[in-house]
Order: sequence, then structure tokens, then C-alpha cells
Amino acid sequence: MLRRALLLTLAMGPAALPAVSLAYEIKPKAPATAFTGKLHPDILGVSPESTADTARPIFEARFKGHTDTQTDIQQQKLGDTGIGYVAAANFTLPAAPKQTGELLSASFSSPASANRAYFIARNLTFAPDQQPSKADMIKEVMDKYGVPTIVGDQHLYYIYRSGSIISAGTKYKEATALEAIDKPLDPRAAVKLNGETVRGSCVAVIKRAQTKAKTLSAMLDEAKGANCDGVLSVQFIPGTPPDRVGIAQFTLLDVKLVISASAIDNEAIAADQNERKALPKGSAPKL
Repeated sequence: MLRRALLLTLAMGPAALPAVSLAYEIKPKAPATAFTGKLHPDILGVSPESTADTARPIFEARFKGHTDTQTDIQQQKLGDTGIGYVAAANFTLPAAPKQTGELLSASFSSPASANRAYFIARNLTFAPDQQPSKADMIKEVMDKYGVPTIVGDQHLYYIYRSGSIISAGTKYKEATALEAIDKPLDPRAAVKLNGETVRGSCVAVIKRAQTKAKTLSAMLDEAKGANCDGVLSVQFIPGTPPDRVGIAQFTLLDVKLVISASAIDNEAIAADQNERKALPKGSAPKL
């Protein structure tokens, strides 16, 4: 519930404060998330539990000491409330012959839904003499995230539903994941993942999320149709030689949070609009 007040909301961090002094007080409501219990996947410590205030220092620490880092902090306002907040943070270290390039980015909901990260990505473009082996990268990924749902088409996919990583029938070990990663995805496994629900493929949802605008509104329709609560995608593009990794891309999408945060934010905007309608509209008398 929003109410008019001459104060700056405590729900926003210092970097997200609006320039004007007239704002609205917000009581943040935590959105639902795909990741509960023991499952809290993160990318370099940034997860759907992170806010813009907690994620930004992690990004800054990652690139500390690099003078060529490019920083893009994007701010938005919540409807017509005048409340500004950090909606996205992007940090880029360009690749060079002797330097591995890196991109870290995250998109956040509004202060009404606790300014949580719903889309997190990390892209690494390895310098030619720094390319790790595909086997080592697969081991690192499985040590951190566990057994993937499906492997193929250069990807390891982790698909989350009802608080756990779902299985497509194959119990991958490091060796079998390495063998499968450059093969096409097993179509029988994809059918099994979607079952009889006739809902959207979560593999397709995460692929499209990587290329479209990272706003809640842009992702909402597909999130509602997805047959999962969350997806983690890890892609290894072959280097030289092909058993090395030239580019590694990590993407975490909390589908459930997209849906929940959208509803919370829309409720806050509607409450503000209703309050504006209820304000007195009398004009000053002629003197």
C-alpha cells in the first residue's frame, strides 16, 4: 500500500534515490521465487535473493583494479509514483589478446517487490592463451550446481520446478556430460520435460530471455507459459583447439519471481493511482 509522504523511501539504496523530494512510502513485499530450501544457485554470489544494493558491490569488487571496465547502471521509476530505483546493472571488461573479457549483468524488480534480481548473466571471452579445457569447466559447473537436467547443443541446462532440479531421465556424470555437450539435445528428453501440460519449453524461454529486453513486462508472457519455475543455462562455445572453451555464458532466470514481482509491482502502481483519484480536487476560491 502506498501513501503520500514527504520522505524518501527507506526501501531504496542511496544510488537509487530519486532526485525529487516528493515520493511515496513503500512497504516492500518479497516476491515468490523458484529457489527454496537448499537450492540457491548464484552467479558469482549474485542470486534472486540479491537486491541492487547487494549485487552492485559484488560486481564492483570483481572488476577492482581494471581501469578499462565499462559500467552501466540503469534506473527506472515505478509507474507515476516518482520513486526511482536501479533496474539493471551491467559491468563489462573488454577482451584483449592477453586479457579475458567479462560481462556481468543483472536485472531487478522495483522496491515494491524488494528490488530483487530476476535475471543474472555472466559471459567470459577467454584470451587465446587462457582457454580452459571443456572437461575442467564441466567439472566446475557440476561441482557448483549439481547434476544438470539436460545436456547438448553446447549447453548444460538446469531446470527447476517445485523446489528441485528436475530430471529428463539421464543421470549425467562428468564424462557423460562431456560426451553429450556438443551433440544435439535429445528430442525425447525435451518431450519428457514438457510432459502433457502443453506449456512452453524452458530451454526456449531462457534462450529468448537472453536476446530480448530484460524487463519484467518483456518477459512476463513467456514466464507465465513456461513449464518450470526457474532455469540456469551454461553454454560453452568451443575454442582452439575445440576441446578448449573460447566463450562461456552463464544465465540464471527466476521465472517464478518474474511472475510474482510483476503482480506486486502492478498492485503498487494501481494503489498509487487509486490514491491519486481519492485526493481532494478543489480549486482555490476567487479572492
